[in-house]
Amino acid sequence: QAQLAESGGGLVQAGDSLRLSCAASGRASSTTIMAWFCQAPGKERKFVASMSRGGVTYYADSVKGRFTMSRDNAKNTAYLQMNSLKPEDTAVYYCAASSWYNARAAQDFVTWGQGTQVTVSS
Repeated sequence: QAQLAESGGGLVQAGDSLRLSCAASGRASSTTIMAWFCQAPGKERKFVASMSRGGVTYYADSVKGRFTMSRDNAKNTAYLQMNSLKPEDTAVYYCAASSWYNARAAQDFVTWGQGTQVTVSS
């Protein structure tokens, strides 16, 4: 089972950009799918983006056109480029990994990072 460590969160203004990183350690097969989720205070954790090792990518409708997920398989690291940030993007962002190719919902992932806070001021 992989271990994940996120970095790159912070406090920015609306319209700014941030890039989150998620470094994975452990077997490559445990990171068949890597994903980003976010959780705002008092709300459920929700899907942001996911990417397979082969580059197949899915995005939540709310971030399409603004966020871009990428992976460096040689470094076993995933990234989330967040552009045109909005106050409603404020949340703790979690990286997740699964060996199951069809993993999509939060309950499909068993490996999680500790989370990184993203705060967008208006």
